Amino acid sequence: MQVVTRFAPSPTGFLHIGGARTALFCWLFAKHHGGKNLLRIEDTDRARSTPESIETILDGLTWLGLDWDNKDYSDEKGGGRNYYSQYEQRERHAEVARAMIENGTAYYCYCSPQELDAMRTDQKAKGLPQRYDGRWRDRPANEAPQGIDPVIRLKAPQTGETTVVDAVMGSITVQNSQLDDMVLLRADGTPTYMHAVVVDDHDMGITHVIRGDDHMTNTFRQVQIYKAMGWDIPVFAHLPMILGPDGAKLSKRHGAPAVSDYRERGYLPEAVRNYLLRLCWSHGDDEIISTTQAIEWFDLGGIGKSPARFDFAKLGSVNAHYIKETPDAALAKLAEPFIAKTLGHPLSLAQLDLLARAMPDLKPRAQTLVEIAEMAVFYFHTGPLPMDEKAAKLLTPEARAVLADLAPRIENLAGFNAEAMELLARAYAEEKALKLGVVAQPLRAALTGSTISPPIFGVAGLLGKDETLRRMRAV
Repeated sequence: MQVVTRFAPSPTGFLHIGGARTALFCWLFAKHHGGKNLLRIEDTDRARSTPESIETILDGLTWLGLDWDNKDYSDEKGGGRNYYSQYEQRERHAEVARAMIENGTAYYCYCSPQELDAMRTDQKAKGLPQRYDGRWRDRPANEAPQGIDPVIRLKAPQTGETTVVDAVMGSITVQNSQLDDMVLLRADGTPTYMHAVVVDDHDMGITHVIRGDDHMTNTFRQVQIYKAMGWDIPVFAHLPMILGPDGAKLSKRHGAPAVSDYRERGYLPEAVRNYLLRLCWSHGDDEIISTTQAIEWFDLGGIGKSPARFDFAKLGSVNAHYIKETPDAALAKLAEPFIAKTLGHPLSLAQLDLLARAMPDLKPRAQTLVEIAEMAVFYFHTGPLPMDEKAAKLLTPEARAVLADLAPRIENLAGFNAEAMELLARAYAEEKALKLGVVAQPLRAALTGSTISPPIFGVAGLLGKDETLRRMRAV
């Protein structure tokens, strides 16, 4: 049997980081078993589904490096849409619901909205669970009231129990008396989510349904549809929830619920993948796991049952590792948009080369691309250099006098680089009986606009003699 997984988001907003973990686990499981990983957009809610949300989801998955194998679907106009649209299968969903009428596992329900409201009000008053009571299960259609378009309901078993052997959570059983006759097809002919999901999973040949444990209740109802149609039931694997640092469900108030937030904050996709992999899944004590290793090692048995807490400090540490491992030129290209945003214009090729040459001093100090950009932006100011408060305070008249005295000596250097600059500064400090910091700190303030920077003689070497002198003389 070929393993077939699916990631099935609803396009009603952004790609949540929890959804991204589900997508990653589906992708890894399929890759591990040499199977297929499919993408389905569950866009049956036409009022809330938007093209913008679909693009956000596709962009987030692509940024994470998660591809999918159903590249051959086309939209209603024959275009090249590369995902499965649930909405476009609505006739198939209706066809299956009618087939269930024929085989006796579903029925037409002619309850009016007012009748259903009255039923629930009565149940609430009596302290009973508020669910449909099956009043149309065995009534003939000739008793139907005028003017009511029926829904199609599942004729669910009323006795016995339904057991799901979950690949993560183990064997779970519910009494069938707790489940009512859910609606499969609405009065307007549109399918419900519960019904459409089962039909799609069957038609797409899904063998393993990997999703969040908030779907566990749905699973018991969906299993009954599989049984009603005589279809093979896939393996279910429900993933524990991701919690925020405070133990509550991860949400906007924790700072970054969307995948796009992590991209904008300067995290690398491979770091986010690595971190998400470790939320509820483990392989011994391994923390840094390459994509190749993840595909080789991943299986459902490594998933724990307990929720995981999102730790931004840990993510930062993982991201710092991947930043250090990224080649300097590649890292410069990744950091460039963040610097360009601050400057208001892109870097030139010469500036991009400078940034790459600065990376050995920048990346050991950074956890994100944003931090690299913040540390590196001073290299690219061509006008007056912004000066922070501490740097401005450090440039006393005495400090400026040191810079003024040092400038002609720099100008007379035959060769200018970091080593020559350091030798000159040390010789000058020794000659004037000064500590090296008395020379280096004013130089740092003048060249970077800050009291904190990469090694200052290396900075001067990268800026070059002319730009170093220009900045010194400007203060």
